[in-house]
Amino acid sequence: MNAIMAPPQATTLAELLESGWESKSVKQEIRDNFTRMLAAGEELFPGMIGYEDTVIPEINLALLAGHDMLFLGEKGQGKSRMMRMLTRFLDPWIPYIDHPDLPIHEDPTKPITSRGKRLIAELDPSDIKIAWWNRDQRYAERLSPGTKFADIIGEIDPAKLTGGVSMSAEEALSFGLIPRMHRGIFAMNELPELDELVQVGLFNILEERDVQIRGYPIQFDIDVVILFSANPSTYNRSGKVIPQLKDRIGTIVQTHYPAERDQGIEILQQEVGQQLDGDYPVSVPYFMYQVVEEITNQARKSKYIDQASGVSARFSLANFRTIVASARQRGIVHNEKPAVPRISDLGHLYASSLGKLELDLMGTHQMSERQVLDAVVAEAIRVVFGEYVEEHGLADIAEIFRGGVRIEVGDMLPSSDYAQRLKSVPPAWDKAFEVNAGENEAVRAACVEFVLAGLYSLDKISRSQRHGKIQYDV
Repeated sequence: MNAIMAPPQATTLAELLESGWESKSVKQEIRDNFTRMLAAGEELFPGMIGYEDTVIPEINLALLAGHDMLFLGEKGQGKSRMMRMLTRFLDPWIPYIDHPDLPIHEDPTKPITSRGKRLIAELDPSDIKIAWWNRDQRYAERLSPGTKFADIIGEIDPAKLTGGVSMSAEEALSFGLIPRMHRGIFAMNELPELDELVQVGLFNILEERDVQIRGYPIQFDIDVVILFSANPSTYNRSGKVIPQLKDRIGTIVQTHYPAERDQGIEILQQEVGQQLDGDYPVSVPYFMYQVVEEITNQARKSKYIDQASGVSARFSLANFRTIVASARQRGIVHNEKPAVPRISDLGHLYASSLGKLELDLMGTHQMSERQVLDAVVAEAIRVVFGEYVEEHGLADIAEIFRGGVRIEVGDMLPSSDYAQRLKSVPPAWDKAFEVNAGENEAVRAACVEFVLAGLYSLDKISRSQRHGKIQYDV
């Protein structure tokens, strides 16, 4: 979010007018700030990795064109994050009339409600109080399922009718989220799940910028940027979104998953940040980043998983945090600093993965979710290890296992157990894995498990499992 700086000093309309402040529409405000940042070469969407040449250029054009937008993509592609980031193109503060009878943040120079207009007409500018609205508060979003017309557009307020207000008067209305976000940004997530009656209300706002509640038209111009998100499989399904609403969305921004594994790893590293530090730090070899992200890549390719629902980036992040937690637990128990994640830590991924994958019931052939995940993990290890073998050679990587050894591995075994079995490692390991396998016991244990799991994936050794531990016979 944006840092909150102190608001301007004006506290009355007279002071505001003297300051030279000029009223702008939300879209003009966004366009002006975006143009200034673009001309200055500022980073427009910090932290959005892999979208530089695809998604971001489309958003840029939509902002310059003054369009409402639909972000179209599978789950976990940063749609909500991108929408929330648009607040950075708003002014840090905007003024509004500070009066308890006004239901929205009225522009002090261009009020749109009847009460706001009367206030401006009847009072001297020096008597009209001004307050300031921060840009981080000018964004609201709603998830479509369960959303009613009254929630986002409004309803007749029975309490006001009881108090004597006429049903035909604007004062009888209780506004929903969109009118209350006048001069701000409103986002509707999962548009196709929205009730058709509410879609009609949104269509009217996009077309005319006014609101009709129970047949009573509120004839004022709502100044709001409206954003939507949707999954392609439901958005493109006939009858899910009314054609008139589709037609009035200015720009469709198509999101996507990382095009390359390294981009996914970069996202992982960005999201975990300082979580690897602390009293019991964790150091993650790069090949473990590769394995975790490749698990997600393989899930996105698997014929057993419903690809229409997608495999979220949160899948990678949850799995990564799980192996870090497993390594940290081992570090706490055995006082290993730093702790280093191993292949055996992947045994805990059921907890962080199940529920995030939707099986393709036509393609699973009665496979359980656990079996599908096991197959995905095994393939990911095979792919990543195969890349190391191709670059550095199997002989050098597997050298220390030539004599025939039996090794037991497990997520709670101390790293010293591995070191006792393997007194030294070939220099090629440090070059191949870019880690100090020969000097650090915890890193050595991680490398050993990676090589053993990789050799097994290539059918070079055998494996057996009992009591939660895995034994490799080389």
